[in-house]
Amino acid sequence: MRRHRRIKVVVVLALCSATLWIAVSLGGALFNPALGSSVGSRLSEWFRGHGGAPVVNWAEKEWYIHHPPPVGGKPPAGAIQAPHASTATVASGPAHLPPPSPIHPFATPAIPGEGQWSSTGRLVGGIPAIYQTTLRPDAIHTSYVAGVAWMDTKLLKATLYSGSQIPGGGPYSHTAPVQPGAAGSLVAAFNAGFLMNGANGGYYTDGKAILPLRAGAASFVIDRNGTATVGQWGRDVTMSPSVVSVRQNLDLLVDRGRPVPGLNSADTTQWGNTLGNAIYVWRSGIGITADGALVYVGGPGLNVTDLADLLVRAGAVRAMELDINTDWVNFSVYQPATPSGPASGANGSELLPSMTGTPARYFEPWWGRDFFTMSASVNG
Repeated sequence: MRRHRRIKVVVVLALCSATLWIAVSLGGALFNPALGSSVGSRLSEWFRGHGGAPVVNWAEKEWYIHHPPPVGGKPPAGAIQAPHASTATVASGPAHLPPPSPIHPFATPAIPGEGQWSSTGRLVGGIPAIYQTTLRPDAIHTSYVAGVAWMDTKLLKATLYSGSQIPGGGPYSHTAPVQPGAAGSLVAAFNAGFLMNGANGGYYTDGKAILPLRAGAASFVIDRNGTATVGQWGRDVTMSPSVVSVRQNLDLLVDRGRPVPGLNSADTTQWGNTLGNAIYVWRSGIGITADGALVYVGGPGLNVTDLADLLVRAGAVRAMELDINTDWVNFSVYQPATPSGPASGANGSELLPSMTGTPARYFEPWWGRDFFTMSASVNG
């Protein structure tokens, strides 16, 4: 009898300890903004981090299957941004790329302003370094609007900021929050890729491979001078003494100016298993144009084929998918009141007003995911 009582006591104590641990761990997650802006996102991230990824993915996939994007319809008023002319003089100043050509819309008739560029953000040497536009991503789901940002790599230098969650470990020489010294030249910041256990690739920074780089992986590579490009590791880009950062994520989505052959949004072996990738969700991607500009695409209601088509139409010759889902897709641009004033959440704006997280996320010490910044390469 005593032995049975002891066993019962041990079992009860073990159950109480497990319940207490779950309560403390889950409670901490629910109040951790680094896990997302919503309670649902924080719950999902906690379950994924504790062995519940298959259940979360199944539940989210079922939800999206039963809540497909509407066919037809009009975007919300003002979702297609009216273009505005830049007041900057671009005939002189530092070397820069020619401004991008308008993007031909997918849906007809085009909404006024659709695919037309506007300059945005801090000027670099008196010249616009970033242009942005909005357009509907296909001719069927016409109530959705995606955003596109074009970045002049002759005026901007890139930096990879590493985080405690992605890639984990550290400390790193560049990590959130963006410091005051860097804020004085910051022009834009945007999300990086998947959690590393779903990225099917490696991570290189601070002179070492945090995770082994995979041959053939889609890679965002930054050189010592801040020049960034996108390519297939081992073919377009390789390790050299000038490489300071490599962020890999899946395989190339666009190659030689076209969506990769056989692109299939339902292929979870190639495009990751988050949400099955068979549904229309918030997605983002980054590409390089023929003349070296970077183009970022982000928006709701996208599958990987939509994302690839948008990147191609924006001029990308090679491109890769970045992070997906509502809480993680964010492109913020900063426009301080003075040319050399510090960027901050207060003078930031998002590529799409519906993006979550606000432009202040990159200035918060709790932000644990990796991200990229684009900063002025010359004085403003």
